[in-house]
Amino acid sequence: MGSFDYRALAVLDAVASHGSFDKAALALGITQSAVSQRIKALEDASGRLLIIRGQPAVPTGLGQRLIVHYRNVKLMEASLDIDLGNSISMPEIAIAIDADSLASWFPDTLSALLAPPRCQLDVRLADSDAALQMVRDGSVFGCVAAASMTGDAAAAISVTPLGTLSYVCVATPVFAGHWFGDGFSREAALLAPAVVSQHCLLARFLSEQLGMREPFPHHTLPVESARRACIQNNLAYGLMPQRLAAQALATDRLVDLLPGRTLDLPLSWHAWALDTPFTKLLSEQIIKAGRDYLH
Repeated sequence: MGSFDYRALAVLDAVASHGSFDKAALALGITQSAVSQRIKALEDASGRLLIIRGQPAVPTGLGQRLIVHYRNVKLMEASLDIDLGNSISMPEIAIAIDADSLASWFPDTLSALLAPPRCQLDVRLADSDAALQMVRDGSVFGCVAAASMTGDAAAAISVTPLGTLSYVCVATPVFAGHWFGDGFSREAALLAPAVVSQHCLLARFLSEQLGMREPFPHHTLPVESARRACIQNNLAYGLMPQRLAAQALATDRLVDLLPGRTLDLPLSWHAWALDTPFTKLLSEQIIKAGRDYLH
């Protein structure tokens, strides 16, 4: 499609980020007509549809690749500005993190990344499968995830092991006494309400520890603090990162339903191989914080 019109690519990026032409226009300080014209000019030049018009508006495969290219160029331009001693605008870097990492060790990375501010950090909450897909399609630079990539999609993506996040299955003494008075059994787990973020984690724990394959009653809450409140208010039982649960277990505000049994989840940092000061520092800090906290 010849040389790129980077002003038009900026518009494409804004439409994809905000999900609509009018919100992109507002963010860029231009008219919606100008947004439409620049997207149409890009599509005419490429001979391909780049944005699927809908609610929300989403990029096509080629549209997403152009957005990744544009973001990478902006990061490299910012790096050159640093080398040349020019004033720079802070580039935006998007990453995907699971709720439990976000609630435990990930905040330890923020001081080095944001003080003084070196980038605009866009952290998106996602479970492992969704986070890996975001990296594959280029909508984020990197992610913390449990699974490993395979195949051609992983060729330009580095995978660095961080460690193991260990979970314990907990409830309040009141909840445990009511639902698990005769012990944490398969029969009781088929009746007692659980709370989950990723259904597969508790399903795996119940399968490994109780030989349970059947569906079980559960609430789904994506935010760790909301799940913790649900458990602490005697509304459900569930998995909690061992180190986050340690104090409540030590003071008997929570009980371990299967003492000594944990679900161990190996985590890795998956990131595009993009060598700029911003992305290098980001990866270094995430790897350091993860390895300091995780087993």
